[in-house]
Amino acid sequence: MQSLNVKINSTEKNCPIIINDNDISALSEEVFNVIGKNNGLAVVSEKVFKIYGNFLKLPKERIFILKDGEKEKTFKTCQKILDKALKLKLTRKDYIIAVGGGVCGDIAGFAASIYMRGIHLIQIPTTLLACVDSSVGGKTGVDTRFGKNLIGSFYQPDCVFINTNFLKTLDERQFKTGLGEVVKYAFIEKSCGCDEEFNLINYLSLNSDKILARSNKILEELIRICVSLKISVVEKDEHESGLRKILNFGHTYAHAVEKLTNYKKYTHGEAVVKGIEFAFEFAHKRGEILESYKFVAEDLIKKYNFKKIPDLDIRKVLLTMKLDKKAESDGIVFILPSDCALVKELKTVDNEILKYFG
Repeated sequence: MQSLNVKINSTEKNCPIIINDNDISALSEEVFNVIGKNNGLAVVSEKVFKIYGNFLKLPKERIFILKDGEKEKTFKTCQKILDKALKLKLTRKDYIIAVGGGVCGDIAGFAASIYMRGIHLIQIPTTLLACVDSSVGGKTGVDTRFGKNLIGSFYQPDCVFINTNFLKTLDERQFKTGLGEVVKYAFIEKSCGCDEEFNLINYLSLNSDKILARSNKILEELIRICVSLKISVVEKDEHESGLRKILNFGHTYAHAVEKLTNYKKYTHGEAVVKGIEFAFEFAHKRGEILESYKFVAEDLIKKYNFKKIPDLDIRKVLLTMKLDKKAESDGIVFILPSDCALVKELKTVDNEILKYFG
């Protein structure tokens, strides 16, 4: 077992993150050690519930089964969760427990943040993507017809329980979508300002076979590395006013890919990898990085055999990127590689992008 901690200066709140490979049945006791005698509503991914059942041993009326897919991350679904909480007469002392992937964690977290202006929250991520990224840091939200995560809040959980045994039942595509975010951390590592040096690019390259084979111990260490890097960023910039923007590496282009394909054709991680490839190409064309580093990035991505996404119409991509929540009135903000495991922010305009990709 490994235990990390997020210290939030704005609220003086500490959020412990427990990473282990204990039997999943033991999670119930771990969760109730946090909840105590208070009540809870578990928002559980439909797929997780089908595979693992009611492992939290909560009464049926205290479980909300969330259908799977990005299409469920809407105000309408959030309203259903809130109605369930109100029907159960949950108070501010009670808990919402998110059990599932990123969609589940985001929408349950958003519901927790607005229910009675804030109720306790526990995150139990069950996908690699949620383990290494979305369950940590306090971002919550829902999608709208205008784009992804445009409505949301920063709301820190009370605790995050990461159990690597959930990853054994992930299908190959969902496992690799999580690896898309993992690769992102490799290319931003030195910019995260973490005291510990991981050399994640090398770690991913040397251990690719074991990672793809889902070795529990290797995955536990991989998650620890990614979470440590994210903690380092979040503790310095909880509300994304500066440093935290680096976590969006690959995401500006990725969100456009997802929106233009109606969130159906590609997974988030697949889109992020495409966004990373775009960022490296853009940085190289601008003379920001050496060609040798671009080759290192391409070689690492190749080792994991991610689903290939063809180039989209750049003019449509530009229009979509302007609706991204990180966009600014006078330009599009990109996080670009600047050196090995280092990135920087660039605000650019349509003409420059069209110059290289038009």
